Amino acid sequence: MKTELVTTLKRRATRILADLRESKDPILITEHGAPSAYLVDVEMFEWMQKRMQILEGIARGERAILEGRTLTKAEARRRMRKWLA
Repeated sequence: MKTELVTTLKRRATRILADLRESKDPILITEHGAPSAYLVDVEMFEWMQKRMQILEGIARGERAILEGRTLTKAEARRRMRKWLA
């Protein structure tokens, strides 16, 4: 992963963005020697957001199972019929 200073980003934003589009590798932006932000390609960001939604859905499902909030197959079919009607 590439690292850039925030001052370099300010001076060379167009070049850095062009490099980002080409390489697709995130860029760590530092400010006063400390990590400040990540610069990521739009496609990568959207992919990460979709993946996060899937993982959050899985986590909710696992939590529901642990808490006993599940349905039998017949109950699930009855509820789905209402949505699909």
